[in-house]
Amino acid sequence: MSDGADTSEAAAEVAGDKSARPQGGGRRRQWEDEARDALHIMPLSAIPLETPGLQHARLIKNVRLQTVVEMFHDVQTGSGQVSPRHLTAYFESYKDEVERDLVKIEKIAAASSFDVYTSRIELRRMNIDVNSIESLTLSDRKKEELTNYMRVFTRPLVEYVYGSEDMQVQDVKDIIGMFSNPNRDEALRNLRMMADRLDIELGEIPQFLEEYGDIFLSLAYFKKCLDDIVPEIQRFLSWMAEIRSSTEVKRDARQMRMLDEISRDLTDISTSITGRFESFDNRSKDFWRDINAETFHSIRELIASHHVTIGGVLCGLAVKMDLWKARFARGGGGPNRRMEFVKSEILPGLSHIKSLEQSARSASA
Repeated sequence: MSDGADTSEAAAEVAGDKSARPQGGGRRRQWEDEARDALHIMPLSAIPLETPGLQHARLIKNVRLQTVVEMFHDVQTGSGQVSPRHLTAYFESYKDEVERDLVKIEKIAAASSFDVYTSRIELRRMNIDVNSIESLTLSDRKKEELTNYMRVFTRPLVEYVYGSEDMQVQDVKDIIGMFSNPNRDEALRNLRMMADRLDIELGEIPQFLEEYGDIFLSLAYFKKCLDDIVPEIQRFLSWMAEIRSSTEVKRDARQMRMLDEISRDLTDISTSITGRFESFDNRSKDFWRDINAETFHSIRELIASHHVTIGGVLCGLAVKMDLWKARFARGGGGPNRRMEFVKSEILPGLSHIKSLEQSARSASA
């Protein structure tokens, strides 16, 4: 993600009805899918707005975890970012509309993450119907990418009903179709037993499976994000540790202490959120050992209650690691340049990520 600053002229072009999105069907679809699958991007098209032109912009989290409106994003020109409060300057013909839209934008801007799961929660709080908004679902490409992660949760389901994990299952739709018309008497008996334990009718099993799939698709999505981020944090910590060899840094106890604190915070955050996923995995195993309505509702509420904090922590870590990779694509960088990056880009907002993780850990205790 670019950390570009406000770009008045370019933003003004957008306000003059020049689309912020890439032209061409393929590029436009890629632009939209990127937003749907990202932790730090929310298309403003997901919110009912009155201002023409704003529908083509996006809310994003910058590296300091501040929410800005991205008016355009292009490989050549970078990212044109505007503070929400400054939008009126770019839409002078629609001042009343912008002011009304800002009420909604500033509410959603306070969210810690813009992943689709957190965004749904925040928009529901604003009484916005999210069920029909395509941009608030993961893209088909992302769902395919999560297939292996979903197998962790679909395998015990298939084993329970069919007594085997050899069934060809790609996603929850396959499971719903397979269970709607079971091809073995034993499978049908097991489905009836499952319905009885869940205190639902046999015909409600597909609905249960869809809900089960949605809950664990969210977990698979966040787990994939975590698995992508943790190795980058380890590489960053090694890169940051090399600053210590600098004579100038060694002589500055304050800077050495700052490096220690950042290293400790990133390690603690990574360890804690990894532990949360292990807890979810254990709870899902408990459910299959003792299937009943209470245990399912319990695990559903547990996972859903952690969406906001998991999204916020992963979003914060992701934007920082993305900027580090962009600025230091080949590693390297002298001690002074590295230290300046750590102070100006990594440290700001890190305490917010830490407090989010600590609040989730306290709530789970």
